[in-house]
Amino acid sequence: MQQPTAAAPTESSAAGKGDLLSRVSVGRISEVIVDQIRVLIRQGQLAAGDRLPSERKLCERFGVSRVTVREALRVLEANGLVDIRVGARGGAFVTAPSSRLVGAGIADLISLATLTAVEVTEARMVFELGIVGLACERATDEDVAALHSICDRSSAALEGNDYPLELSAEWHTRFAVATHNRAVAMLVESLHDPLLQSLERAREVAPLHGRQGVEEHRALVYAIAARDADAAMSLMRTHLTRTAERVGGMDPMTTS
Repeated sequence: MQQPTAAAPTESSAAGKGDLLSRVSVGRISEVIVDQIRVLIRQGQLAAGDRLPSERKLCERFGVSRVTVREALRVLEANGLVDIRVGARGGAFVTAPSSRLVGAGIADLISLATLTAVEVTEARMVFELGIVGLACERATDEDVAALHSICDRSSAALEGNDYPLELSAEWHTRFAVATHNRAVAMLVESLHDPLLQSLERAREVAPLHGRQGVEEHRALVYAIAARDADAAMSLMRTHLTRTAERVGGMDPMTTS
């Protein structure tokens, strides 16, 4: 694993983080430890880049064995909350939030629970139509160029008769970035995998699904560049409605 370039935190700073933690004695101990650390991260008492106390100090603070602490750290790492680094300057470091991990969790819910491609597409219509105005108002020349670049790659893929739906998901994610609202961008990024699944469902109904969308993506970029929110809204509604109709036609929930 990559080692940090910055100097390791001092013993006093690590001890200070340890003071935030308390001994555990109920439930599955490693899960209680994970919950404590997760709460501290959410509250901002542990920030991205902070190093947790050493395993030995965590053992002392929680009153548990090293095996239990290591199990908790593995869970935190799997959840994308800490990065485990080795070496003299290694340890468990709090990571920046990853919206893609959230999206993976949503994708699991779609396949394992009762969420459907229809519900995901309906959510997209509510959310993406709602941010069209922000994108038209705030998009920079760089945003417009980036969206055109995705359209260019999409057109090239169509010429090769092999359009990957991943390009469509990439366009919508980059469109959200053009709002210059971090919350919006993270939420749309978190829907990346579910969005891709819904597009794949639409392609099962219409094997050429996505081709017309490439042209609409390009038209949307021109509307955004022209600050024409009405035209962009109309294009986006048409664009999303077609997907909604295709996934709706095969979903048992819509025919019951």
